[in-house]
Amino acid sequence: MFRLLLILTTSVTLLAGTASASSFIATTDTLGASLMNTVEGTSDLTSSLNDDKLVLDARDDAARFVASAGEQRGARLQAALAHIRHQAPSITASDLELARAMLAR
Repeated sequence: MFRLLLILTTSVTLLAGTASASSFIATTDTLGASLMNTVEGTSDLTSSLNDDKLVLDARDDAARFVASAGEQRGARLQAALAHIRHQAPSITASDLELARAMLAR
């Protein structure tokens, strides 16, 4: 009885692990593609702003913001994000995505 239960538990665990892995891969691929499209769109915007002194001065703050996963916001980054959103009000990227795009130069 114990052996049958052990075999059944092991089989279910292996199958669940396989399902979770394939689900994780599909989710990761989907998120990666979505992020890439967002970064490409925001990179186009920030590449035109890369000559902007306000954006250039905020790169250190942007790096800190990205490294802390959005926890540490600097004043220069806040000013640059406001400037970018003012220049392109239709942009829908998050602050973290914009900060990454500022660094992807």
